[in-house]
Amino acid sequence: MMILSKQYHVVHFLVNFVSTFVYSHIPSTLEGPFPPLTVPFDPSLPTVSIDLPDTDPRVRRNVHGFQPEQISLSLSTSHHSLWVSWITGEFQIGYNIKPLDPKTVSSVVHYGTSRTALVREARGQSLIYNQLNPYEGLQNYTSGIIHHVQLRGLEPSTVYYYQCGDPSLQAMSDIYYFRTMPISGPKSYPGRVAVVGDLGLTYNTTATINHLTSNKPDLLLLIGDVTYANLYLTNGTGSDCYSCSFPHTPIHETYQPRWDYWGRFMQNLVSKVPMMVVEGNHEIEKQAEDKQFVAYSSRFAFPSEESGSSSTFYYSFNAGGIHFIMLGAYTDYARTGKQYKWLERDLASVDRSETPWLVATWHPPWYSTYKAHYREAECMRVHIEDLLYSYGVDIVLNGHIHAYERSNRVYNYNLDPCGPVHITIGDGGNREKMAIKFADEPGNCPDPSSTPDPYMGGFCATNFTFGPAVSKFCWDRQPNYSAFRESSFGYGILEVKNETWALWSWYRNQDSYNEVGDQIYIVRQPHLCPINQKVCREYFAAI
Repeated sequence: MMILSKQYHVVHFLVNFVSTFVYSHIPSTLEGPFPPLTVPFDPSLPTVSIDLPDTDPRVRRNVHGFQPEQISLSLSTSHHSLWVSWITGEFQIGYNIKPLDPKTVSSVVHYGTSRTALVREARGQSLIYNQLNPYEGLQNYTSGIIHHVQLRGLEPSTVYYYQCGDPSLQAMSDIYYFRTMPISGPKSYPGRVAVVGDLGLTYNTTATINHLTSNKPDLLLLIGDVTYANLYLTNGTGSDCYSCSFPHTPIHETYQPRWDYWGRFMQNLVSKVPMMVVEGNHEIEKQAEDKQFVAYSSRFAFPSEESGSSSTFYYSFNAGGIHFIMLGAYTDYARTGKQYKWLERDLASVDRSETPWLVATWHPPWYSTYKAHYREAECMRVHIEDLLYSYGVDIVLNGHIHAYERSNRVYNYNLDPCGPVHITIGDGGNREKMAIKFADEPGNCPDPSSTPDPYMGGFCATNFTFGPAVSKFCWDRQPNYSAFRESSFGYGILEVKNETWALWSWYRNQDSYNEVGDQIYIVRQPHLCPINQKVCREYFAAI
C-alpha cells in the first residue's frame, strides 16, 4: 500500500512538473490531440463515502410553521427571467399520510435592486407530490408545499435582493440576493460556471460544495444523480449498493426525506447561485401507477416551456454568450421521438453570432473508458451524435461515472478537430464507490450483452469495426480519444473568455482551493468547422 501511494505521488508530481515547466503555460486544444494520460489512483484516498445522518444540523429543519426552507434559484431561457423555488410545511412519511393543501399558502416573492426597497412582487404556483408504494409494509411519503415563482423583466448583470414566502401568514424568508446572467452576445459571459455530477449527500459532498463555493461560481450545473435517496429503504435503512443489500424488495424503494435533507444543505449556495439540473438514473424512483421521476420533476423549476420543450427531461437556456442544451438520456431519444424533434428545432434556432458557444449536457457519457457503465449509452450516441456534430457543439458534459475524464476532440470514436470535447465529471462525492477500473485493462472488458441500461432501451454497443480496437469490444490500452483520466472526488469550473477561447479547470477535493488537477483552454475554430448554416437560415426565414 505504501509503495502504491508513493508511486501515485511521484506520478502526480511529474504531471505537475511537466505542466508547469515544460509547457510553461496552460495547454489548449489547438495543441492536441494529446497523448492519453492516466493518473494512477491514490490508494490513500477513500473509495466510499459516508452519508450525512439525519441528525446533522446542516440537514435538519430550522424553520417553523410555513416559513420557507430549501430555497433555490434556477434560470429561465435568458437573463430577463429567473425562478425562485422553496418549500413550506413539513413532509410526512408513514402508513397514514395526509397531503398538505397547496392552496393554504401563497407563493409570493418581493424583490428589487436595493435590499431596503423590495418594491416588486411576483406570484407563482405551488404543488405537493407523493411517493406511494403499492406493497404492504412499505411507507409512503408526501412532500411539503413546493413553490415556484418566476421573476420577469430583470436587467442583465444586476444584483437583485429578494424575500419569498406568504406575507399574509407572516411567513417570509430572510432577504437573499442573486446576480442575473449577462446579456447574450459574443463578448458577454458569466464569470464561472461550476459543473458537478453524482453529488449525493455525503461528507465528500460537503467537501465538494465547500471547495466549489470558494471558487465563487455564477452558475451551477448539476449533471444528474442528485440525492441518492434510492439507496435507502422506506424505513430509512441505507446501503452503498442497493441491489447487493436489498435484492428481494418488490419495488426499488426510496427514502424521500433525503431530498429534503439535500435541499436544506444546498440552500446556502443555491439561494444565491442559480442551479440547473438534468435527470440521472437515481432520479427514476419508480412508484405506484408506474410513475417515475416525480421528485425530480416536482422540486426543481425548469425553463422547459420557455425553450419549447414539453418535458422536464430536456430543455435549453442561454447564459450570456453560451447556449446550454440539457438532454434526457432516460426518456425517448430516438430520431422519431419528441426529444429529437425538439433538439432539431432548438439547434436550428441558435444564433451563433449571439451565443457562439454551444454546450450540451446529459447524464451517462458516450466516451468514458472506465469499466463502470462502459458504452452503456451507445444507443443514445448512435441516434444523436450526428446531429450535435453537424451543429458544431463545442463541449459535452456528463456524469454517471464516479471519476473524472476529459477527451480529445472526438466524433464517432475518431479524433476529429471539429468534434466536441467530452468531459465526464461524475465525481461529486456520492455514497456509491468511486470508479477506479478501466475497460482497457486486462480482464476488465465487460461482456457486450451486460452493457445496456434497461431504462435507456436497445442494444447498440458492438465490437469496433475500425481503428486500433477493430473486432474488439474494448481497447487494449487507453484509447487515443481519451486525453486525461483520474479517479478522485471533485468538480469543474468553465470560464468562457471570448467567442473562441474557454478555460476548463478540474479541481480535486483533497487539493488547496487554487490548485488544479487538470486544466486546458478549449478553443473554437468556426472557420475550420462550419455549422449547419443551411438549416439555420431556413429556420430564421420561417419565423
